Amino acid sequence: MIQVAQIIFILSVLVILHEFGHYIAAKIFKVRVEKFYLFMDAGFSLVKKKIGETEWGIGWLPIGGYVKLSGMIDESMDTEQMQGEPQPWEFRSKPAWQRLIIMLGGIIVNILLAITIYTIMFSTVGQKYIATDVVQKNGLAFTQIGKEVGFKNGDKIVSVDGEPVQNKFNRLIIDVLLSDKLIVNRNGQNKEIALSDEDKAKILGAEGKNFMAPRAEGFKIDSILPKSGAFNAGLKVDDKIIAVDGKSFKFYDEFTELLDKRTNDSITLNIVRNNQTINLKAKLDKNGKLGFRPGLSLASDKEKYEVVNKLSFGEALPQGIKESWELLVYNVKQFKLILKPKTQAYKQVKSPIGIARMLPDEWNWEFIWNFTALFSIGLAFMNLLPIPGLDGGHALFTIAEMITGKKLSEKNMGYVQTAGMIILLTLMALTFGKDIYQLVMDKFFTNH
Repeated sequence: MIQVAQIIFILSVLVILHEFGHYIAAKIFKVRVEKFYLFMDAGFSLVKKKIGETEWGIGWLPIGGYVKLSGMIDESMDTEQMQGEPQPWEFRSKPAWQRLIIMLGGIIVNILLAITIYTIMFSTVGQKYIATDVVQKNGLAFTQIGKEVGFKNGDKIVSVDGEPVQNKFNRLIIDVLLSDKLIVNRNGQNKEIALSDEDKAKILGAEGKNFMAPRAEGFKIDSILPKSGAFNAGLKVDDKIIAVDGKSFKFYDEFTELLDKRTNDSITLNIVRNNQTINLKAKLDKNGKLGFRPGLSLASDKEKYEVVNKLSFGEALPQGIKESWELLVYNVKQFKLILKPKTQAYKQVKSPIGIARMLPDEWNWEFIWNFTALFSIGLAFMNLLPIPGLDGGHALFTIAEMITGKKLSEKNMGYVQTAGMIILLTLMALTFGKDIYQLVMDKFFTNH
């Protein structure tokens, strides 16, 4: 329920402020606003109240919101109002440059919101990121898929598409998935790795961003699966495994190599517990696994890899602008990846249901505001797309009118808007359907 509450809160903030951008621009140019809605009121509203000329309300379907402007064909598909003579307070009566500003008002507010959040966060809790140079100190560890596409444990990524790696590890992961050519340092020598679209599809389909991680020295047990070999052997959380059958190792990937292909075998583990070394007998399962999770993730070892820069407000503002711009650029890059069918990146697009499942189980204001800023830039980019039904679609036709001097007829605009809404609703249905299916499968058909 906390995840649901978080996504509703985030969506509410984003939708209200996005629509307020349209609303305030419309009021500045004296366009009548008939409705201002949080979420969609298809069929009925949860709450509504008319104040002045505007009906304010909350719809029952949490997939966005809208402002309904007089004299404009929008999501409501109300064409009756377009049959009369244009009135001075109508959207269609205003000059093209004013209509363009009204259309871009929501996008502008989304970008300003992200800049504001980042500026406040950087000047209070600090600018935080996982440092690539710290993560790569011992090189990187890769999953089986990572090894199949050309990486080896211990590789250090030197450059991506000819550009030196940046020091924000989460961005580096995205850079790798968007790249055509990588240079890695392997045992002191540089080696080129070229990822095909099929390679990227394997990574995205199996592990996504988790396909590479720090190559940490030693590891502690983070959790133990019930009735597993680790559980039956008497392993405990925070135990540190230092050797298998008398063979010591330095890195976790070396530990997994010692267990490789040893299905159903019995082994002896050398354990450090409370500063004492003990031996435990354990049995591997049919997949050669013990049944525990190591504390190696960036989340569990965050303090080890995280850099915190305390900034003044004067320093935070330009950094907030820079962060927002970089995120907008990354949205463009990721969209290019989605448009390549062979990468199957389109399968990773998530609805609010899928996004909610990514949120923490505990209410964390710092995470929520950072996620809101990230999502706000994503919403700005999505609305910039020149798709009928989105702000970018309206803006495109308005810009074309400004260049050519010719305006699309209201009849044709209705056809275009209808086509755009069909496309958007189809995409939403597919995305929601995929996430609901995954939720049901995980809930009822996944063995734990």
